[in-house]
Amino acid sequence: MKVLLVGEYSHLHNSLKDGLQKLGHDVFIIGQNDGFKNFPVDFPIQKKWDSGFLKKVKIAVYKLSGFDISSYLTYRQFLKFEKKCSGFDVVQLINENSFHCTYYFEKKIISSLLKNNQKLYLLSSGYDYLNVKYCFENPDFKSVIPLYQNHKIDQKSFANVLKFRKKEFFKLHQYIYENCNGIIASDLDYHLPLKGTGKYLGMIPNPINTDKLQFQPLKIIGKIIIFHGINNDNYLKKGNDYFEKALEIIERKYDSKVEIITVRSVPYSEYINLYNRSHILLDQIYGYDQGYNALESMAKGKVVFTNAETEFTEYYNLTEKVCINAIPDVDYLVNELSFLIENPEKITAIGKHARDFIEEHHNYINIAQKYVQKWNEN
Repeated sequence: MKVLLVGEYSHLHNSLKDGLQKLGHDVFIIGQNDGFKNFPVDFPIQKKWDSGFLKKVKIAVYKLSGFDISSYLTYRQFLKFEKKCSGFDVVQLINENSFHCTYYFEKKIISSLLKNNQKLYLLSSGYDYLNVKYCFENPDFKSVIPLYQNHKIDQKSFANVLKFRKKEFFKLHQYIYENCNGIIASDLDYHLPLKGTGKYLGMIPNPINTDKLQFQPLKIIGKIIIFHGINNDNYLKKGNDYFEKALEIIERKYDSKVEIITVRSVPYSEYINLYNRSHILLDQIYGYDQGYNALESMAKGKVVFTNAETEFTEYYNLTEKVCINAIPDVDYLVNELSFLIENPEKITAIGKHARDFIEEHHNYINIAQKYVQKWNEN
């Protein structure tokens, strides 16, 4: 099978590619490197006119005419790869806006992919029209939407979510929905809003390359090391403000027992190694299931503060803790961290359970096989 994966912003498609290649399939990725994260792609698309003076010019032109220069330049770059992006058995979009273009140019690119390939699937692994609609209509659903509704995040900072409420992105959603072979969710945060919708094919958990991420049993010798990696662009959306306040208290309370490492917006290749020394990793707060950073950290045997709500433990029928559920409550976070610091044997046990969980439910080769089966059936 020949597979084209479109878009990359979490390492998901790279790990899926690894698994598919192990099964003997030909796989290529087209997309952006996702800024500072710099993920590898086979056919790289650069987002141009996106900083400094050129960005100001672009914004001015768009306000005057509705023409987006960055989208046009992305489309021009795609045309250079158009022949290479033809003749595939399967094309999978990582998102409804995989190329980050305006409706007109995004539709032109997707139209080409539909015309020149056999099947097209949409992966729900981030915000899209149906997900955002569901979150706004269900305010008790655990997501970042209440941050905007409660004026904690302003409209400009929330633009990448709010765009899916605009008329042009509804039209784009309709176009993809009508023409794709089906939609697949990557975790519970996207599965739950999609349940019952017509073209939804079900959830396939995120693939994690367990061969590349070596498990090291946690040993507590000296200080307990807590790692906090921050993406400045998503600072509030990940709940980093709560984590930082909790860490300030932990540092005062256990100064001689802990070492805290904080890094900001580093490339993926650096990030994945910077936390190797750590025992505990702080990931994110607003969700039901683990994000990609959390899963890779769990594969290495770290104790991760992330999303692990009741829906998650019930879905996987878990009897042992594989991570720590994080919620927007500083006192709660401090209590959970304090318990681990005072009971280091729990750190070792949870780290082992985390690795076992990843091997059982997220092994990249097994997950790739599930994608192949889904693609063949639909």
